[in-house]
Amino acid sequence: MEAVPFDKRSGKIWINGQAVNWPDVKIHLLSHGLHYASCVFEGERVYDGQIFKLEEHTERLFHSASRMGFKIPYTQELLNKATKDIVAIQKIKNGYVRPIAWRGSEMMAISAQQTKINVAIAAWEWGPYYDINKGIRLNISKWKRPAPDTIPCDTKASGLYMICTLSKHEAESKGYTDSMMLDYQGNIAEATGANVFFKNKSGELHTPVPDCFLDGITRRCIIDIAKSKGIKIVERKIKPEEMSDFVGCFLTGTAAEVTPVSQIDKYKFSVCDVIKDLSKSYQALVRKKTAA
Repeated sequence: MEAVPFDKRSGKIWINGQAVNWPDVKIHLLSHGLHYASCVFEGERVYDGQIFKLEEHTERLFHSASRMGFKIPYTQELLNKATKDIVAIQKIKNGYVRPIAWRGSEMMAISAQQTKINVAIAAWEWGPYYDINKGIRLNISKWKRPAPDTIPCDTKASGLYMICTLSKHEAESKGYTDSMMLDYQGNIAEATGANVFFKNKSGELHTPVPDCFLDGITRRCIIDIAKSKGIKIVERKIKPEEMSDFVGCFLTGTAAEVTPVSQIDKYKFSVCDVIKDLSKSYQALVRKKTAA
């Protein structure tokens, strides 16, 4: 748990074109985004003062907004500059950035065509989300990722994370770190906020097809890194019982980075050299501007 509550922190948050004192940033109780989840966001990492894959994250934020039926009232170039500016103002060396866009309080009903679209960017110092040198333990959630014709599954929309919070809370109450979610067909999907890879005895990496959950930016980076090392990547449907055939497992995500998994329910895995090497290569990638 964070030592300082997020509403009590100092510094500035960029909101609707201005850098505002952190405690003074307010939204109205009747904001549509709060009541009806008409809200999209991104999560970005800062490494040695540089924002990793900023342009890709901003592009996805705009895509998510479009899929949710609203238009962000700024250009991508302006938001990229605003993100860099707020990171500089906050003097973030290694941290996290949260851009977010939501419908305002001009209307309070299911229909919200006339609401103003608000945009904010916050940034704070933040270390590793998990211990990336030690495997974490997951249960299997009772909640499943919905079918792709029931949700905009290719977005980072806030409403899609409701079952993730439920799943993670249940896992933590049972002594696990996180939860593995299945898809609507009962196949392996993803953890509550990260994609998953498995290593088999032949050295191949198998990962679920992202057809009802987010194809993560970190996921795509790891696939590129693995291919550059001659590792075969197999994207396919994976049944839960197939986990008994795998010897290694890890999660990928902006927050999770490359996190080894030691156990999912009754299935156990080793933190093998391939996973350690991929993690090392990923860290070299995200910090390459510093090393250059």
